[in-house]
Amino acid sequence: MTTDTHSPTLLASTHRRLLVAVFSVTSTVGFVAMVQILPVVLVPIAADLGTSRTAVAAASTVSTLMGALVAIPVGRILDRYGGRLVMTGGSAIGAVAVLLWSQVTSLAMLYVAFALIGLALVMSTYDSAFAVLVVATEPHERDQAILAVTMIAGLATYLVYPLLGWMVTEFGWRTTLVILAVTLAVTSIPAHLWAVPSRETHLSRVRRREGSPVAAALRRKRFWLLLIAFVAQAGSAAAFLLLIVAYLLDVGHSTAVATAVPIAVGALQILSRLILTTVARRVPIAKATAFAFAVQAAGLLLLPLAGLSIPLTLLCVAAVGLGQGVAVIARPSILADSFGVVHFASVLAAIAVPTALARAGLPLVASWLGDGRFLVLCGVVSIVGTLALVPLLGQRRAHAG
Repeated sequence: MTTDTHSPTLLASTHRRLLVAVFSVTSTVGFVAMVQILPVVLVPIAADLGTSRTAVAAASTVSTLMGALVAIPVGRILDRYGGRLVMTGGSAIGAVAVLLWSQVTSLAMLYVAFALIGLALVMSTYDSAFAVLVVATEPHERDQAILAVTMIAGLATYLVYPLLGWMVTEFGWRTTLVILAVTLAVTSIPAHLWAVPSRETHLSRVRRREGSPVAAALRRKRFWLLLIAFVAQAGSAAAFLLLIVAYLLDVGHSTAVATAVPIAVGALQILSRLILTTVARRVPIAKATAFAFAVQAAGLLLLPLAGLSIPLTLLCVAAVGLGQGVAVIARPSILADSFGVVHFASVLAAIAVPTALARAGLPLVASWLGDGRFLVLCGVVSIVGTLALVPLLGQRRAHAG
């Protein structure tokens, strides 16, 4: 008995694997070129522009706020037309933005470049990739596809820092950015144009699926509980990551320890995704998420008690990595299960906007507190996020897809 190699099931499976491979590569390249490189080039940019490091770092806030501004219209376009033109266009905008960044001579030019980067990130990285995957895959394959993309991209972006440091030392920050802009253009633009389903394919799949419009989702208690959970986690983690090095220095750790300890966040993000790839079919994603958020809250609240103990400090810091790693996967998975896929990108955007604002705003509040009180703030916010998930743990998912 022979196997029909042209069967719809086999073709769908092959296309799912292709999308996972493409999004793993393009998300990695996009994040490296538009996000990961900033800390590496922050000091030389500030020196070249004759300005403060804080002013240069504020470009990241510009990017975040632009992402919040465009998330909802981009989500609506994704729902209506699919992801091919959106993701291809986003990659092109990103390449132009990074090229512009390489040529900046003032803060104003830098902020313009990062406004474009904020738009490009929304159009061409995780959120758009998730919107394509939840429509292109069957419900039982969805979580594994999202897990694979985030795990591969997370690992790759975590390991790339030594290479970026070498490039900046060898070529200078401007040439490094030109190289990254070209890499983004020659990989992501053709890959998205080739692999992402066309509008016709997108619409044909959507017709066979179900889902709640944004207006209907907004009327459900479940939406608001999820919004609170993911906004709280994102805001607290962003504030923690901004201030953790300064905090560790203030309590007496050496510079070497203070700058090395945050690596535990990246390590646990990757480890948490590896664990989820093996337990995702046995443990409901909502329960795994509530557990991860609770661990993050505990780590934040216990860190002031760790003192100068490096093992205890590592455990507390790693707890934030666990929450971060699970949150990236859980948000699209739980939303798709709860509200279906027909309007998935718009529903995702409705949560992405306040999430982006929390990432921009809560670090400012934490900075104002200044000392270890910011850890208490972040811990309490994380507890709120955990408690928001508790009423959902016993509920069955509302949509299969």
